[in-house]
Amino acid sequence: MSPNGYSDSFYAEDLTADNDRKNQAVIEQARAQGRINDEAAAYLSELYSDSIKWFREVFYFLGKCFGAPKAPVMRYDYATDSAIDEPIKVSDINPLSPYIVHHRLDADPMRNQFFTSGAGHKIDLAVSSIVTVIVGAQKNVNRALDKVTGKYYAAYVDDVCDAVYRVISNRKNDASARAVSDKVREKLTEKYISTPAETVLSIIGGGHEDIAVELVRALDKVRRPRMRLQDVWRAKCLFDLIPQARTFIERVCAMMPDRILSVRDNFYDMKNPRNYRDAKLIIDIGTDGHIVPMEIICQVRTFFEFERKTHGHYEIARHNETKKTASVIKTSNTIERKLADFMEKGVREYNLMICQCLEDLFDRVGWNILYSQGTNVSMFDGFPKPCKLYYPPKILDIIVDKLDGAIENEVFRVKNAPAKLTQAQESEIFHFMARFILVAAMPYFGQDWTVSPDTMAGKLFNFVMTEVQRYYKKSSK
Repeated sequence: MSPNGYSDSFYAEDLTADNDRKNQAVIEQARAQGRINDEAAAYLSELYSDSIKWFREVFYFLGKCFGAPKAPVMRYDYATDSAIDEPIKVSDINPLSPYIVHHRLDADPMRNQFFTSGAGHKIDLAVSSIVTVIVGAQKNVNRALDKVTGKYYAAYVDDVCDAVYRVISNRKNDASARAVSDKVREKLTEKYISTPAETVLSIIGGGHEDIAVELVRALDKVRRPRMRLQDVWRAKCLFDLIPQARTFIERVCAMMPDRILSVRDNFYDMKNPRNYRDAKLIIDIGTDGHIVPMEIICQVRTFFEFERKTHGHYEIARHNETKKTASVIKTSNTIERKLADFMEKGVREYNLMICQCLEDLFDRVGWNILYSQGTNVSMFDGFPKPCKLYYPPKILDIIVDKLDGAIENEVFRVKNAPAKLTQAQESEIFHFMARFILVAAMPYFGQDWTVSPDTMAGKLFNFVMTEVQRYYKKSSK
């Protein structure tokens, strides 16, 4: 028998079914109290019923993407952000307990490119094809309700008011648009309302039929608060390098295009206040036409280690999200700046690893040229795999143009080639290295931060990333 008195054969199912009943009661209570309306209650009820079924869909999805685990599956502890040394069976997996599992990314474009060699035959991979997957437990229903009625509802109200102001200001004067928008905000903050068109039309009254149709169309496009809740089911995938994460995302999009709800790539994003770098994939794991979103966060290991250390600050920021007093806003802004500065250190730590990878590649350039003589085949062909989620092509054009000038002036030269290289050969090598930096490194805020220029790898890294910073600086003006 299990510790809670359930039979061993049905422990996971019985435990989950009991929790489902408790969740449904919480949702119904929230509806009865007016915290949410019938639409939101119906949506949440679906996400929090048949939980063992949806959790198995998460499990099956990961199996389709990665295949069998490459190591024992372990329980995961949120408090310590680490695995518990306690292997679990598939039959023990349930929505109430997170677990961690290691898979291999078969399509890894970096496979076996980066390694360190020890004495004799000892080789250790510096960058592996292993992906660590942390499968989160079902989000607590009270936390989900807090999001739907708090953070998400506030964003929804802002979007509704912005849409109203935009449509009316195009037809009427600014004062009229602002007055109606303010009335709409006041009405929506009185209680939970997810039918904005009815509310807005009742406020503007008759005599405005010319803009009513346009208003309804604009408001129908505003995403409802309940639909912003997409992480009841979630997993986090940890990769060594960004190109591996992007290969995974592109592979999933190609495998199941009909199940992709959204894709967001923030590895290059320097505009979010916390300087947070990851990619997010929302997959529909629902059946029979019912949409059940699953959130997949893709992150690099180096950055994850820094993220773990910010949980305390993040909890304070999250607690203050719905409070708008001057002191709270000032505190939140201070926390946001601290988080951004700390995360910048994570970006730099990751980039130092990329620079080391670049150094490893340079060490093998001579062998690459020697082996490829007369074959017209490079050891680096197809590596890294061309990626659709990339910088704007204009950045590459600018860098290539300036790089060619630097090669011509012998600022960049290959020093370990087995024979004298033509300028075209040197250009091909440095173009490849520059593309690797662009596809693998993260842009950063610090204008004064550089890696050591004592090596060719460091010099080239600084050259490429300086041009990236210049491009973003011009784009922001």
